[in-house]
Amino acid sequence: MAAPIPASPLFLREPEIRRGIELLYFGYSHLTRSIDDGLARQGLGRAHHRALYFIARKPDLTVSELLSLLAITKQSLGRVLGELAERALVETRAGTRDRRQRLLRLTDAGVRLESELFEALREKMAGAYSSAGQGAVGGFWAVLEGLMPEDERGRVATLGR
Repeated sequence: MAAPIPASPLFLREPEIRRGIELLYFGYSHLTRSIDDGLARQGLGRAHHRALYFIARKPDLTVSELLSLLAITKQSLGRVLGELAERALVETRAGTRDRRQRLLRLTDAGVRLESELFEALREKMAGAYSSAGQGAVGGFWAVLEGLMPEDERGRVATLGR
């Protein structure tokens, strides 16, 4: 891997900002392509993966919490969850305090699929992290957090807890 081009001291100029946008776009595009074949074999797409990922991160996530995390329409989420349930990858149950709540959890098959997909993503991210170094990873996280509205950062911090 070639040495990364260091950021210019003038990092707020248009060329540097455009480079960051391009790197973010192409990096994310290549990262997600690493799981496309696994999803295609299941007849699933990236929306299904995002749902699987967040349900794995927070078992018993409510449908409304997932809707908020994914920022998609109820109709789109309904289609995705319906297809995941039909394939026995996700199960829903009523909430313990509020029976109207629908709590989402991966089935054993869902756990296996999500783990397989995560492993492909982990491999790519670990390689990129390793070549960039610890300081760069912290800076990368800070930039990504800076792209999110401050009031949404807490949601990310609580995933997996």
